Amino acid sequence: MLLVDDNLAMMEMYVDYLRNTGCVVHVAEDGLAALRALAEIRPDVVLMDIQMPGMDGLEVIRRIRSWRDPDIAAAAVVALTALAMPGDRERCLDAGADDYLAKPVSLIRVGEVVERLANAPRTR
Repeated sequence: MLLVDDNLAMMEMYVDYLRNTGCVVHVAEDGLAALRALAEIRPDVVLMDIQMPGMDGLEVIRRIRSWRDPDIAAAAVVALTALAMPGDRERCLDAGADDYLAKPVSLIRVGEVVERLANAPRTR
């Protein structure tokens, strides 16, 4: 899986938890780094922070969905964000996210969503 978040403290917390549950976790600190890593990592799940400087998570999700390689374009994407205003969930899903988690969210819930999506058939 690929975790994309510009908040290093949050990233470390998610990485530690997910690795302890058996996930292989790669990280990217911003949207451009995530796009560069996709072809090499070929993740089954992308945990994407939405509010990042430069390229935001919504644009990264749109680019993942338009990727020429169908395996990368079909990767499950979870929007993980502090955006919790009316319509934010829909904006994330409309951009191509498979699921939406509003911060703060429990690590257990993050793990459940990642596991569910990692084990689901990949279709797009």
